[in-house]
Amino acid sequence: MIPVTDLTKRPPRSARVRLGGYAILPRMLDKCRATLAGTNGDYHYACSLDRHFLTFAGIDPEALKAEVAKGLGDGELLKWIRENARNARTPSEIAEWSRYQDARVPENPDSRDTFNRYHRASGAHRDDVGTWFEVLDLDDFASFGGQS
Repeated sequence: MIPVTDLTKRPPRSARVRLGGYAILPRMLDKCRATLAGTNGDYHYACSLDRHFLTFAGIDPEALKAEVAKGLGDGELLKWIRENARNARTPSEIAEWSRYQDARVPENPDSRDTFNRYHRASGAHRDDVGTWFEVLDLDDFASFGGQS
């Protein structure tokens, strides 16, 4: 059985971490495993961040959750994703999508409000935080006792 990260004690992997070239995927798998174990804390599987991956790959979140529930490892889940994705992607498409995700910023006033809420709560004095991945990493760090 794959060990489950207790997200009440530490954050999931950064959205920057890759699996099969995909950003977001390892973080989403951590949240899914924790959700199944009841240790997800404030983290939510299939949230708006996860939906970026799910839409790009063409994966049904409930079908993926059922595979995760089988106790499969990351490599086995990646294989399942590749076999079941409605949107088959080339390695270069995945790399470009992941680079875009790394640099993604709030796109509208509502997402800017959400971004600013995370930023204010985690390190309002930090003027070097501009992308979603940066604010999520900062929020994870601050949420578990880090000083920003």
